[in-house]
Amino acid sequence: MDEQTIQALSLLKSSIHRRKILECFGSNVITPSEISKLTTLRLNHVSMYLSDLKKAGLLECLNETSKKGRLYRLTELGKTTLKLL
Repeated sequence: MDEQTIQALSLLKSSIHRRKILECFGSNVITPSEISKLTTLRLNHVSMYLSDLKKAGLLECLNETSKKGRLYRLTELGKTTLKLL
């Protein structure tokens, strides 16, 4: 297991909310609003966690410049880490 995967696992194991958010994806593209509904987390919290997961390389935003309706999906690291959980 490489260092990046270990760091990603550590990040997810340290927060049940990050883990719940990552589990919402599967192979789907999803918006923060959809994640909020699926997890019952407030939208501002979802946005904060998405930022953390994106910085860790687990997610990518497909339309970064959009103000509304941002689309996120798992990266290969995100998929690998989710399988290891």
